Amino acid sequence: MRRTPLRRSDALSTIAGADVQLKLECSQLTGSFKIRGAFNAVAAMPLADRARGVVASSAGNHGLGVAYAAQYFRAPAMIFVPSTIPAVKRDGITRLGARMDSSQPHYDAAMAAAVAYGARERMRFLHPCLGDDLLAGQGTVAVEILEDEPNVRVVIVPVGGGGLAGGMAGYLRGTAPDVRVLGAQSAATDAMTQSLNAGRVVEIPVLPTLADGLAGQIDEAGLEIGRAALDGVEVVSEDDIARAIAWLADEEDLVVEGSGAVGVAALLTGAFGRLDGPIVVVVSGGNIDPERHARVRRGER
Repeated sequence: MRRTPLRRSDALSTIAGADVQLKLECSQLTGSFKIRGAFNAVAAMPLADRARGVVASSAGNHGLGVAYAAQYFRAPAMIFVPSTIPAVKRDGITRLGARMDSSQPHYDAAMAAAVAYGARERMRFLHPCLGDDLLAGQGTVAVEILEDEPNVRVVIVPVGGGGLAGGMAGYLRGTAPDVRVLGAQSAATDAMTQSLNAGRVVEIPVLPTLADGLAGQIDEAGLEIGRAALDGVEVVSEDDIARAIAWLADEEDLVVEGSGAVGVAALLTGAFGRLDGPIVVVVSGGNIDPERHARVRRGER
């Protein structure tokens, strides 16, 4: 994997009243952190299983990671994605040689189709948020953060199904237990927040969102990850995310997708209140269609 930069944001540090650094996973090989877990999961598979191939469901970034790993290990790959997938993610998956099914209306339907396909074809289903090997891969983000900023007090991570938070917290709890792990998610994709607040899995409606990478329901395993990994989680609005995407472009010269911008949105809105630094915000991905990015910067959708 590419070792991604940890870069101080002077502007965000001023706004937050503490040292804020950005972990730029938007500069990762496939444009997001997801390749870390996907590659580790494929690398750990028995050769016979790998030869039969892998199947995955994805809003886009996990699919890119699985497709990259499958190409590297010369394994067949089938990726199920929702019909609403951004073109930059769809085209990237096909360029990497994976087959793709985009017939499902939303992420959860794509996941159900992928699980059924894997069982039928005897291909390993690679869950986007669960599995020891996948979580260990995502946890390498935390390894790099601690190596580059040993004094970090808080890490802020985007939360969908909990894979990034679970992988990072799995490492931090044993290595730097005083570091707080805080989550941020979109109001349109807040299954984790609602479930944690209710103490049980809560099903949310399928809504359009700029944070497409965080879309989907969670299950009992995901809820357990959230309970163990997160010291708090805050929700930001679609307008907050749009402003954060534009802010990152204007102030930091970064192209960031909605799911990658939620942590910055939470700091810009003061959602977490006063935090002690150093604070590291994981900017988890940069795969946004150029046309949409331009519209968001103009204040459009």
